[in-house]
Amino acid sequence: MAAAKTGGAVGLNCVVDYDKRIEAVDAAISLAEARAGQRSARTRLIAVSKARVAADVRAAYEAGQRDFGENYLKEALAKMTALSDLDIVWHFIGAIQSNKTRDIARRFQWIHTVDRARIASRLDAAAERPLDVCVQVNVDAEPRKAGVAPSNLAALVAHIRELPRLRLRGLMAIPRADGDHRASFGTLRSLFDAHANAAGDHWDSLSMGMSDDFEIAIEEGATMVRIGTAIFGPRPTPARERVLA
Repeated sequence: MAAAKTGGAVGLNCVVDYDKRIEAVDAAISLAEARAGQRSARTRLIAVSKARVAADVRAAYEAGQRDFGENYLKEALAKMTALSDLDIVWHFIGAIQSNKTRDIARRFQWIHTVDRARIASRLDAAAERPLDVCVQVNVDAEPRKAGVAPSNLAALVAHIRELPRLRLRGLMAIPRADGDHRASFGTLRSLFDAHANAAGDHWDSLSMGMSDDFEIAIEEGATMVRIGTAIFGPRPTPARERVLA
């Protein structure tokens, strides 16, 4: 649970009280864990800070948040420089382009979106230390969405197991926006269980659930949830996001 400290920053239109927002998310996580019967392992809260300024991240940090997720490398690198005095754990949760694997491997502690053997190999070659990774699965077979098909998951898991600097931790998915999210999360949990024996000793993470469905995700077995709006407020306009990419 995020420790309660003083944290506030000027958001898009007003001062944001990150203490209260993070406390509210933590409380909702605890209730969902109780419904799921969890008694030990705590769900890891990742604050999705894409398209947010460094001051917002610093304020959330001061409110006790330590894990932050970024989608865009250029934007993330600028924040890392501005926030280098903080012991932030950075998670890459965006699409991985081949020409950006070097910086992603060396600047992030976690990568949630490995979905191709070639990308995994490039990350391994660039990594300078053990790198925690999750495989992104396209659980709803959406034609334009990233993620390995469930039928190809076993081969990708086997490939990553052979890469010495990648530590395979689990699976990640983003359900279809208009679909049955509980069913999608259940599918990912089933895939996680089915591949546990082949995946190795570090296989312990299910990254699923965002601001509008993280409680359902926890009930279905999530160990990490990726929360943006519930912490930082409404997202900036798409035009601003494109500039930050």
